[in-house]
Amino acid sequence: MKNATAGSDHRARTHWQAGAAAVKVGRWQRAAEEFERAARLAPGDALYWLNLGRARLQLGQNDAAIQAFNAVTKSTRGYDTITALTAAQCLSALHRYADAAACLDAAPAGVVRDHAYHSTHGYALFRAGRHHEAIEAYFRALSLKMDAALEHYRMGLAFKALRMPEQAAECMRTAAVLDEGAVRALALTILTHESGNACEWSRRAEETAQLREALNRIGLDTPQLLSVFPLLALDCSPQEQLHAARLCSATYARGVAPLPRRRVRTEGRLRVGYLTADICSHATAVLMAEFFERCDRERFEVLVYSHSPDDQSALRARVIAACDRFVDVNSMTDQQIAQRMHADGVDIAVDLKGHTADTRYAVLAHRPAPVQVAFLGYPGTTGADFIDYVIGDPVVTPLEHAPHFSEKIAQLPWSYQPNDRNRVLPPCPSRREEGLPEGATVFCCFNQSYKLNPAMLDLWARILAQVPDSVLWLLEWNGQAPRNLLAELAARGIARERVVFGKRVSIEDHLARLQCADLFLDTWPCNAHTTASEALWAGVPVLTVPGQTFASRVAASLLHACELDELVCGDGDAYVDLAVGLARDRSRLQALQRHLRERRLTLPLFDTARYAADFDALLLRMAERERQGLPPQALPATAPEGRR
Repeated sequence: MKNATAGSDHRARTHWQAGAAAVKVGRWQRAAEEFERAARLAPGDALYWLNLGRARLQLGQNDAAIQAFNAVTKSTRGYDTITALTAAQCLSALHRYADAAACLDAAPAGVVRDHAYHSTHGYALFRAGRHHEAIEAYFRALSLKMDAALEHYRMGLAFKALRMPEQAAECMRTAAVLDEGAVRALALTILTHESGNACEWSRRAEETAQLREALNRIGLDTPQLLSVFPLLALDCSPQEQLHAARLCSATYARGVAPLPRRRVRTEGRLRVGYLTADICSHATAVLMAEFFERCDRERFEVLVYSHSPDDQSALRARVIAACDRFVDVNSMTDQQIAQRMHADGVDIAVDLKGHTADTRYAVLAHRPAPVQVAFLGYPGTTGADFIDYVIGDPVVTPLEHAPHFSEKIAQLPWSYQPNDRNRVLPPCPSRREEGLPEGATVFCCFNQSYKLNPAMLDLWARILAQVPDSVLWLLEWNGQAPRNLLAELAARGIARERVVFGKRVSIEDHLARLQCADLFLDTWPCNAHTTASEALWAGVPVLTVPGQTFASRVAASLLHACELDELVCGDGDAYVDLAVGLARDRSRLQALQRHLRERRLTLPLFDTARYAADFDALLLRMAERERQGLPPQALPATAPEGRR
């Protein structure tokens, strides 16, 4: 028996050597065959399964690669630290983070738990949604190397995911102190965002200045990954947002060879591929569900490439049913997704994420489609030279703002934002049920807490002071912000009993309770987006002040599409005066509310059929330019004859 085992081991070793030789000359199919023979002869040896997995990964055989990497965890020999880390890293590259975490969970006692092990384990646990365990892993990593800036940064991300912004900010603050290079700028962006989420503003000006200085020191010749999204809520110029976006996008594009270029097809339906992580209970799916249903199927074929979680929601099922093809790309690499889109003959690729969480817009760096578009998910420029157009409207993306965008501006005639007028509007609960006083004027703002800032509270305090019988109704986005907000408002003379916090609830319950409010007070430089259109759908007027960035002009766009431009204020003083004036003139306020409630289904913002037709027409303009061999150019809004 011992001789038979020795013989199998010898033959396995011979096949492994043949596989290794095939790898050296790039013969990956031959390598995979040899490694598989070795693994079948010696199934307890981790080395053979690891090499088989890597060969399958190279061949794009992802499911087979995952099986091989998972087999590593069942091995009885050869399962050392390098093997465990390599298998986990490969599984992470396939976005199989739960498997990667399990691979390290199962590592035998002989595997050395060094700093690299705990760091890799923490990352896999974090991406698998096991955030508390990720924090424990990062603490173990830091116990072995306390000055590791990257681990402080990643531990901060885990606290962020747990909605513990004060702890997240402290981790980022430490990371920024420990690093003068790539981690510093990255940590400072999250630091400012999480301090904002906690509404802890004591060092806001100082740390924003540090962030701006760090960004300005990085040249476009040294691109690096950054978290660009937090800049939307800071007092950063459009040029600074563009610079940060370019740095990040250039990193994604570095070393990427574009796929063979194709022209938009001249026959058959125009094939449009949407790339997103949000086909689930997410704001993007809420906004786009009816849009997908309304697309002109005689002229367009809709493909969705989804790296979304399957939350089994009715909303997800509805969107899937509305597509011609739905492709789950969760376990594909960026290159593999691009190759699939290219093979599917996508004419126009539309990224719905941009610089937001769980983005895969780097897929478009491979140029899978002749025309590539940024839309909806990120209210700003991607800074990517591989994206041709950004879809906006005359308010959020006026043509004079073209220097702020790397893409060419393509405008829809009303608002860029789609809406679903089939969504329910449940009965309004009583104010008592929501903890609101029956006879008061209720000013509300259900924006996430990172959008608030000291200047907004100054304005709100002025409004509340001039309307004594009013309350301010805010969202309790996390457990830490209310304490700091109450202290900030108290310092501005606003008593605790005049502030009411609403819990995070389902979209149906939120739409129901919104109807208890009298007036929505918007924020800037980052406006309410989906939150604003929800308020307008519920019949609650919105006050806003537009700025120079896309994110600061969204509410103005929505109001324009509701024919309520009178609620777009010129500055903070006008905003305060109008809020106070409406609170004192109940008949005028009620007229605005009736305008929204009685004309809900005819206002352009909620006319989804009109919106879909306009969107289709815009895509056709893009396609026609490409068919003619013309480069992308700005596409101003056009209004068909007879339209208002």
